[in-house]
Amino acid sequence: MFRQHEMIPSAAMGRRVHLWRYGHFGPPLVAFPSASGMAHEWEAHGMVEALSDWLEAGKLKLYTVESNVSEAWTRKENPPEWRIKRHQLYERFVLEDLVPYIRHDCQKSDIPIALTGTSLGAFYAANFALKQPVIFRYALCMSGRYDATWMSDGFNNSDIYFNNPMAYVQGIQGEYLEMIRRHTKLVLVCGQGKWEDGNIEDAQNFARVLEAKGIPHRLDLWGHDVSHQWSWWQRQARVHLGHWLKLPV
Repeated sequence: MFRQHEMIPSAAMGRRVHLWRYGHFGPPLVAFPSASGMAHEWEAHGMVEALSDWLEAGKLKLYTVESNVSEAWTRKENPPEWRIKRHQLYERFVLEDLVPYIRHDCQKSDIPIALTGTSLGAFYAANFALKQPVIFRYALCMSGRYDATWMSDGFNNSDIYFNNPMAYVQGIQGEYLEMIRRHTKLVLVCGQGKWEDGNIEDAQNFARVLEAKGIPHRLDLWGHDVSHQWSWWQRQARVHLGHWLKLPV
């Protein structure tokens, strides 16, 4: 299996950003990390191995990228007004640097890109797919929270609102809504076992918001034995990415 580490320059971030890429051919999939923010997280926790046969066979190209989640969301030393600005810089990195890099790597300037993530990574996947549905055509969101105010301790302003899918989706209408309906789909997956408290409710509530707007989505709640752990996310990724790729799981 092709495997390579890259450092992508980013003017917005003011530094080079870690990226791992796997596979030599196939539709591109970006995996955002959880609260660790580390690009190698998926490989370290067996997610790459779970998809290795598809990567080796040229059925999928996987890009696992770092994030600045600690600056933007998880560390509370700085005020939320400052922290959401850091998230916006990461958004610029994704759109201005990561997307062009992937399209150049795939040798197709308009190739659709899929997204995925677990826990906080699921929030990133959903948010980017909804804000840029022409670029990001599919998002597999596993064990995520979709109301950003729980990470801002309830603080809200326009910057947080427009990065809070649970809030801004309710206000989408017109041509933008039709664009989302035409181009992208979200899959919300969550277990109902240990450490999924809050995530279950967010997935259900967010699914209702998407349903009210006619946005293509699927809610898939796994059993009460399914916990907030990598071993389960490996299985969930295998099932749902297999459906997306139209491959046997």
